Amino acid sequence: MKFTILTQYYPPETGAPQNRLSDLALQLKNAGHDVTILTAMPNYPQNEIHANYKGRYFISESLNGISILRSWIYVGKSRSVIPRLFNYFSFVISSFIWGIIKLKKQDVIICESPPLFLGISGWLLSVFKKSKLVFNISDLWLESAEKLGVITNKTLLKLAERLELFLYRKSFLITGQTQGIVKNIGDRTNLSNLHWLPNGISDDVVNLNLNKDDCRKKLNLADDSFIFSYTGVIGHAQGLEIIIHAAEKFVSKNVTIVFCGDGPELESLKALADKSGFNHFVFTGAVDKKLHFK
Repeated sequence: MKFTILTQYYPPETGAPQNRLSDLALQLKNAGHDVTILTAMPNYPQNEIHANYKGRYFISESLNGISILRSWIYVGKSRSVIPRLFNYFSFVISSFIWGIIKLKKQDVIICESPPLFLGISGWLLSVFKKSKLVFNISDLWLESAEKLGVITNKTLLKLAERLELFLYRKSFLITGQTQGIVKNIGDRTNLSNLHWLPNGISDDVVNLNLNKDDCRKKLNLADDSFIFSYTGVIGHAQGLEIIIHAAEKFVSKNVTIVFCGDGPELESLKALADKSGFNHFVFTGAVDKKLHFK
């Protein structure tokens, strides 16, 4: 079968969808399927196009024997609604154009959401390429955006909700990363084409021979220090400022707090940490799946 995975996020970026979808693509390829990735120029989580891709609009390349089609995306560091929407819709448009030009008839198009709007490109490509659309929901983005105050305009929220329901109804299959996501969609739509698609992990990651002493040596942490750690994206939604403020309770203790990861709020969090009265913060930056610090 011929599969296309449409996603805004893919290696060499780091992050949850990047890891999950690249592993899925490799597993499909190893099972004998023809797999193509249609994705954006890498820019996440720093919100900056990677050096080797700057100034490029459409390129084709290969990674682990898998064909990758990359198209232009607008990238900015502003948190306001208009630049964020421009970021999302720039890739919706460019991915549709590049997909129409480069993709042959596909059996299945797997579209990753968020962002929700990428479903527009996924649906249109599924129509033009005569493919079944699998809409994979890894986060209820619209609900999160409203609760976090990213989108407050009621009209925009209503339009986005209508788009969400339209895309669900146009999908051959809707998959959710958690049982909660699947239940939420099922309760709101009464659709039956729902499937829980849980995260997995590769054997090479499980079998890493690394213990806590190795980690202490890599990060130059004292043997007798008590370690608290956060691992993941350092962004607006994570609210990591609370950890900085909580650290004031441990000023006189032999405690180290490690932030393992990267993201758009990394520099702001570092600045907040510098202003606090706690001097035992460690920021590792991005770390790949084999625990190589970048």
